[in-house]
Amino acid sequence: MLRIPQALRLLHINLVLLKHGLDEVVVSIPPLRPLGFLVRLAPWNWVKRDLPAYPVRVRLALEELGPIFIKFGQLLSTRVDLLPPELAEELAKLQDRVPPFPGPAARGLIEKAWGRPVEDVLDAFDETPLASASVAQVHTAQLKDGREIIVKVLRPGIDKVIRRDVELMFIFAGLAQRYWPDGRRLRPVEVVREYEKTILDELNLQREAANASQLRRNFKHSQDLYIPEVYWDWTRTNVMVMERIYGTPVSRVDELKAQGISMRRLGTRGVEIFFTQVFRDNFFHADMHPGNIFVEPSGRYISVDFGIVGTLTKEDQRYLAENLLAFFRRDYRRVAELHLESGWVPPGTRVEEFESAIRTVCEPIFEKPIAEISFGNFLVNLFQTARRFDMEIQPQLVLLEKTLIHIEGLGRQLYPQLDLWTTAKPFMERWMREQIGLKQLIQRTMHNWPTLAEELPDVPVALLRIVDHLERQATVAPDGVAADLKAIRRHIGDNNRRLLATFGALGLAGFASALLLFGEPWNDLPWLLPAVAGAMLLMSLALFWRGLFAAER
Repeated sequence: MLRIPQALRLLHINLVLLKHGLDEVVVSIPPLRPLGFLVRLAPWNWVKRDLPAYPVRVRLALEELGPIFIKFGQLLSTRVDLLPPELAEELAKLQDRVPPFPGPAARGLIEKAWGRPVEDVLDAFDETPLASASVAQVHTAQLKDGREIIVKVLRPGIDKVIRRDVELMFIFAGLAQRYWPDGRRLRPVEVVREYEKTILDELNLQREAANASQLRRNFKHSQDLYIPEVYWDWTRTNVMVMERIYGTPVSRVDELKAQGISMRRLGTRGVEIFFTQVFRDNFFHADMHPGNIFVEPSGRYISVDFGIVGTLTKEDQRYLAENLLAFFRRDYRRVAELHLESGWVPPGTRVEEFESAIRTVCEPIFEKPIAEISFGNFLVNLFQTARRFDMEIQPQLVLLEKTLIHIEGLGRQLYPQLDLWTTAKPFMERWMREQIGLKQLIQRTMHNWPTLAEELPDVPVALLRIVDHLERQATVAPDGVAADLKAIRRHIGDNNRRLLATFGALGLAGFASALLLFGEPWNDLPWLLPAVAGAMLLMSLALFWRGLFAAER
């Protein structure tokens, strides 16, 4: 049941749609189709209006509906699997430009959050916002110790506005999922749920501050990316205080060239930063549009606005890496197999047919000159092809797709000859080698060793308890059964000894390998480190041999 504020907002939405000539949207829902004749008889349809193209009308309607719908349209613009290309391209033009709220109101919110006057904390506070967006706005200030900062404060009442509009989006998504032919496959309810999580996360500035701190830690001492410092003493749920940064907006290409910055290095550096965040750290800035990126005179990037970040599961991370490498190598069959293994397409899909469809999409792209290959266009064509095979949308990959398209667009703006494929391929190959190599095996073993060391001693005891239970049950059984159980007990005991000897040998071998790979030789006794490692390897072999051939007792 709609509440009165929701009903009024729904009425306003429909009026905006009608104003922009989107009557067909209103009556496209099956329950409302019988009312289509009323729309055709409406006074505004008596005279033919000179309306722009359909995608333009959709963009204008979303802009009029306000910041929440603008942000949703921006998200949809990245969903090339959901929308026709021309509509996705138009929605990408949506701008999150919202008039600022008064500076005195911002000051009041900050003082309430801090529980004291601004003058007690700051030497200066500029009530004129530096920037204003749909959820928050930013003011410049200076701490008592002279450090320059920015203060980000949430818009008053924005929480209620967002929750009201998101509830209405769920209603629309439910209708679409029920009546839209592609609704079950494209899962609009899950798309809105993912958007809800994203937009609600932006309402907690402490979460954004934590994201910034994590990224700053990941790129500490980096010459490629700088993340400003968070001042936690003055950060609250609705107020965030960060170091103020200075740099040239990345979109001002002429200014960057005038500073002598290499556009080629800047473009490739952006791609490397993205893949480092996704695969090395599994924690990536998912809102890397040009308005959030600046460049130092040295050519190092500076990133701001950390309300939206993304992560992947280990499985998705590996499948994504293997997919990208298979595409780079034109191994279309492996791409088809990976989609099946990951569950991204239905189990009954024929690999040969899917492989052929992927080849049809990819081959024309790879035949073009490197500078003309667009990963964004490639995704559009691939998703349109996958639609024929009922490929299910993976909501966890939405932010990744959006960010990758932003990165490629930014890189091409800086350096039109940017080859994302050649830049990314060596990185992906190196990452895959690290994931399956000896170094990664040792690291994972060392990481899991505390758990193994804690649990392994209990395994023999647990097995013996099972045998004791079976022996008690066998008291009513014939002697032959009891004898068999005793033999089982003896075998389990021998196997337990072998198991412990094997794990002990593996542990010694692991420590020896770690010493050889990561140990620092002593200056005075350079032979000592390899000698100790060699002795440990010999001990592990002896222990393994003894466990393998121990005579049964």
